[in-house]
Amino acid sequence: MKSQQRRILLIYPPFLEARIHEEEIRAVPIGLYHIAAVVKAEGHVVAVLNLNQDEQLPDQVMGVIAQFQPDMIGFSILNANRWGGIDIARQVKTRFPSVITVFGGAGASTLWEHFLTHFPEIDYIVIGEGERPFLRLVQSLERGSGRDIDGIGGIAFRRGGQPVRNACDPFVEDLDSLPDPSHHFTYQHLALTRGCPANCRFCGSPGLWGRQVRFHSPTYFVDQMQRLAAGGVSFFYVSDDTFTLRKKTVLAVCRDIIARGLDIRWSAISRVDTVDDDTLSWMRRAGCIQISYGVESANRAIRRYLDKRISLKDARAAFAATRRFGILPRAYFIYGCPGDSPATMQENLELIADIKPLGAIFYILDLFPGTQLYASYLKRSGQTDDIWLERIEDILYFETDPAMDQEAVQSYGHMLRNGFYHMLPTFAADIDLVGDPDFYPLHADFLSRLAMTFHQGDFARIEAIPDKRKTAEGLYRRALGYGPDARAFLGLGMLCQQGRDFAAAAEILEKGIAHFPGDESLQTCMAVNDMNQGAHDEALRRLQHMDETPQTRQWIARCREAMAS
Repeated sequence: MKSQQRRILLIYPPFLEARIHEEEIRAVPIGLYHIAAVVKAEGHVVAVLNLNQDEQLPDQVMGVIAQFQPDMIGFSILNANRWGGIDIARQVKTRFPSVITVFGGAGASTLWEHFLTHFPEIDYIVIGEGERPFLRLVQSLERGSGRDIDGIGGIAFRRGGQPVRNACDPFVEDLDSLPDPSHHFTYQHLALTRGCPANCRFCGSPGLWGRQVRFHSPTYFVDQMQRLAAGGVSFFYVSDDTFTLRKKTVLAVCRDIIARGLDIRWSAISRVDTVDDDTLSWMRRAGCIQISYGVESANRAIRRYLDKRISLKDARAAFAATRRFGILPRAYFIYGCPGDSPATMQENLELIADIKPLGAIFYILDLFPGTQLYASYLKRSGQTDDIWLERIEDILYFETDPAMDQEAVQSYGHMLRNGFYHMLPTFAADIDLVGDPDFYPLHADFLSRLAMTFHQGDFARIEAIPDKRKTAEGLYRRALGYGPDARAFLGLGMLCQQGRDFAAAAEILEKGIAHFPGDESLQTCMAVNDMNQGAHDEALRRLQHMDETPQTRQWIARCREAMAS
């Protein structure tokens, strides 16, 4: 028998600080959609509110809440967005005191006692895997009061004003038994697995999942992709800690994507010791365009300190193979570790020159609750979780070590980034792709996509990268050497226009349109080229056959104005 219908709002709160890589926080964690699907399957009314897409003022957020009229609000908490959740919960309790507030997620699981001790605006904490505890909590709560809370595994609450918690129930063994969120919601982050067997000291996954890994079936995973793609999603972030952990499962996923004819692109996260040519070949054919690998440091002693158990031999092999199959290899590095120095930074730069990543993210070593590094910090410093009463997102390791200098650590980041940026055009020029003709269309797509990054994407905005225009042009032309590619034709046409060589632009765009007559980007670029040459009547003819957009209407108005003068 289903419980009385409730109105449940699930919120992904805003972070305190802006990000260099905003895509890392913009998407709602997939776990929140799984919770929403479980609750919705029981007949409750559920909505998901992402407060990391567009900036919303507090009054606007309260307006959304007032309109939805929830009985309960669940917050997806990471350490860095906990204050966003606290602020909203505080306002909710002021304006809608009968609404039940629940924190969950990795940040809430590790700091449950801290939250319940210091923040009365939080009613309950869901610890660990959230679907079943949250649903049971929903079922046990009447408005403003709960029943049978003691019997719900994985719930923390107050008894007599003091924080207490119930032991967690066993993990969900059959992940496919969970309702599929794609039946009800649209999202881009997917996960094939839960957990990671590694034990990196800076990562919270071992503490959260216990280093055991559970898998969805390939069918469940690809069903989500297909359903979301049918709704208009064409790019996915596969956010597993290590997507390629079980080769046979990865190959089954890739073959299923291909068999269903899904026209999608996706990125993944992996380890350098869990990929090979066969796996990468299938991933590329199934639409994978980027893999991120945690390298962390070239220095063996620092990797040992972080418990990052990889070899540089495996790193070299993985990056080379990933590039060969036309997948962009991205490297994660961590600096500001104990033992770091200008010498270890030079080691990192030499490794970067060796593995030739086409993307890189450099992080300062952070201490987050739930990690081994954080536990060690509390032990040696005598601090408690009360440090998080400060309105901060994180604690940088160098701030806790008197032997480390902030200015020096910051200079390491500058050294690494500038070194990578300086080498990047050479890495792009040195790409060596597999010679299999079946991959040629994929190679063209890869090279033109990378070229556009130098031309108009993220790399185009970085002043420290030299020769961006030359690099983009070389990649576009090399792409066309593998076969016709709309993006390459468009990019070359735009570069010619920017150089005021409209005749050359017309020539390359005409070739592109001959191959892709229905491509509106090529048609628009040619229309602009016509306008630059005074052929406004020809430009108008092209534009009138295109979908009506604000930009198209603007170009049409300019053509008519020019023809009337």
